[in-house]
Amino acid sequence: MDFLVELTPSLGHTVIFVVVDRFSKMAHFIPLKKLPSSSELVQIFTKEIFRLHGVPNVLVSDRGSQFISKFWRGFCHQLGVKLSFSSAYHPQTNGLAERTNQTLETYLRCFISDAQDDWVTLLPWAEFAYNNATSQSTKFSPFEIVTGMHPTIFPSSFSPQNIPALEEHLDKLRVIWEKTRLNLESASLSQKRAADRRRRPPPVYHVGDRVWLSTRHIRLKVPSMKFAPRFIGPYRILRCINPVVYALQLPVSLRIPNSFHVSLLKPLSCNRFTRPDSPPPPVVVDGTPEYEIESILDSRYVRNRLQYLVHWTGYGPADRTWVSSRDVHAPRLVSAFHRRFPDRPAPSRPVGVPRGGGAVRAQRAPPTRRPARPPTRRPPSRLRGRRPLRILCVRCMRARRRRFRI
Repeated sequence: MDFLVELTPSLGHTVIFVVVDRFSKMAHFIPLKKLPSSSELVQIFTKEIFRLHGVPNVLVSDRGSQFISKFWRGFCHQLGVKLSFSSAYHPQTNGLAERTNQTLETYLRCFISDAQDDWVTLLPWAEFAYNNATSQSTKFSPFEIVTGMHPTIFPSSFSPQNIPALEEHLDKLRVIWEKTRLNLESASLSQKRAADRRRRPPPVYHVGDRVWLSTRHIRLKVPSMKFAPRFIGPYRILRCINPVVYALQLPVSLRIPNSFHVSLLKPLSCNRFTRPDSPPPPVVVDGTPEYEIESILDSRYVRNRLQYLVHWTGYGPADRTWVSSRDVHAPRLVSAFHRRFPDRPAPSRPVGVPRGGGAVRAQRAPPTRRPARPPTRRPPSRLRGRRPLRILCVRCMRARRRRFRI
């Protein structure tokens, strides 16, 4: 299962829900107005998939918010459906849906209008063409595997003379299913051999081992990604999800899923330059734990407050954080940073800072001139000398007395 998003609005729809059967390769393309919530996904799945095919054994999807929600997990658990999620930055796990998306996009690209706003009307034809085409893996079309026959595109002008018996139809289905199973196994083996030509056997990791994590798909807090480290860590392995996917103990600052394919991991080789297993503990200063700052990398203003990008001693690039200037107790590092990068945001200088150095003396700021008071409008001559007028105050909506200055 997968979603095609950010499409041109067509009859109020902007999303396509793609569902593909792994055995028969049959696909369903369901137009949606927007990305559904977990409760809406249950209703769509029941209406569009369950009523046609029943309850599946396994559902493979990515880690979208709808698929990992508690509501969807509870729904699948009650039906006895096993959920399988693709690992982070490894879409090959859900490769069947990804390939189906490419085929659907190719079909729509050929027949869509210049305004690209009629793809909803083309979805039924695209779904029929996809399910009626012969698959390279099964050597049969999805319609032939599911129903045992190719559906009629246009009705014929004559009625068939020979009606096959029910037993013959069932035998044909059994033969098709058996051939499909054998073709799927043969296609899987050939695809595996093609993929293993440039693939080496993955290293075997155990719970507790430390590994390096590739930064290929991770945005680090560095000035330039060209000089960013290729691997960060090392991080400890928490559990083995399957022989090629491992869960790591990541810092909270990364904010990414903690399961990764083995191709993104690198074993740790210990030597005398290897960083210690655990980062250094904080130092207690005046009863408050503080961490040592190794260097300051950048500065910025957020809501008129100065912040520094801090690299902590004993921690990696993934642990760099933005800290308020009030909490950075390293004046030498701050001064060195601003001398090196004078164009970066810096704190405003106090009044009376001597240019030649030395102690800063508190000086009184020059007094500001009070703005001239606007002239008071004199009342008309006929109102001079009379009692004050009662006027309505706009703020409190009460009648007040005001005397005109004469």
